[in-house]
Amino acid sequence: METPIESLTKSVTSWGAKLAFGEPVTVGGREMTPAALVVFGFGGGGGSGKWPQRDAMPAGEGEGSGGGGGGYVLPIGVYVTGPEGPRFQPNLVAMVIVSVPFVSAAGWALARIITAARSGSR
Repeated sequence: METPIESLTKSVTSWGAKLAFGEPVTVGGREMTPAALVVFGFGGGGGSGKWPQRDAMPAGEGEGSGGGGGGYVLPIGVYVTGPEGPRFQPNLVAMVIVSVPFVSAAGWALARIITAARSGSR
């Protein structure tokens, strides 16, 4: 019997661009290919050990393992073919969502730079 890890490992090689770009669809005589931001993460762990007797706690052995994973897909836009060739049309709501961490990091960095510049000039 195949374990979940073995099954996942075998399927990862087929993911590639298929996850980020959907199948082309024709709408109103134009071919459109959806594009998405795809993020996945997986992890696992394990352990074992022995501990000596301490006060009222008896000696014992431990064992453990665990794992998990998750991911999300955010549709960022579509490639539309036209007379000039393919053109990307962004999903504006998704672009705002994607830009929030970058804008936050830039604001935090700017605040730190200003604070450092002020304290260095004294």
